[in-house]
Amino acid sequence: LDEHNGLLVVRHGKFDKSREIPLHSSVQAALRDYARRRDRIFPHPKSPAFFVSSAGTRLFYSDVQYVFARLLKRSSGDGDAPRRARIHDLRHTFAVKTLIDGYRQELDVEARIARLSTYLGHVNPSSTYWYLTATPELLALVTQRSTRQGGPS
Repeated sequence: LDEHNGLLVVRHGKFDKSREIPLHSSVQAALRDYARRRDRIFPHPKSPAFFVSSAGTRLFYSDVQYVFARLLKRSSGDGDAPRRARIHDLRHTFAVKTLIDGYRQELDVEARIARLSTYLGHVNPSSTYWYLTATPELLALVTQRSTRQGGPS
């Protein structure tokens, strides 16, 4: 956590890439609070990872997914859904919402996809397209812009 610049710094991510993710002030405050609590409980954690388990070790994806599924079921009754939401789905939602915001604000969406790829840690923007879901809201905005500009955008 780079508190001075308001960034989450990911080191050695997928393909051993590093990246910096800008954080909203509310997220920064929540992460500072977590770090204070973590440091009180584990003054000398067994892992250099920012997020640690109750044993002070690095988190495993399967454990995070399990807790996420339990929280989701408890909060929304997701047990009847045809397909359970996964924590990874939050990345897809972020990608789609970023484009929707770009269209609403009349921004250069192509440039926004390149930036989005960096945030998601993708090697190039073509990998980001797999994260995009054709939601009714996104399709409507694309259609509106395309109609105004006289062609696809």
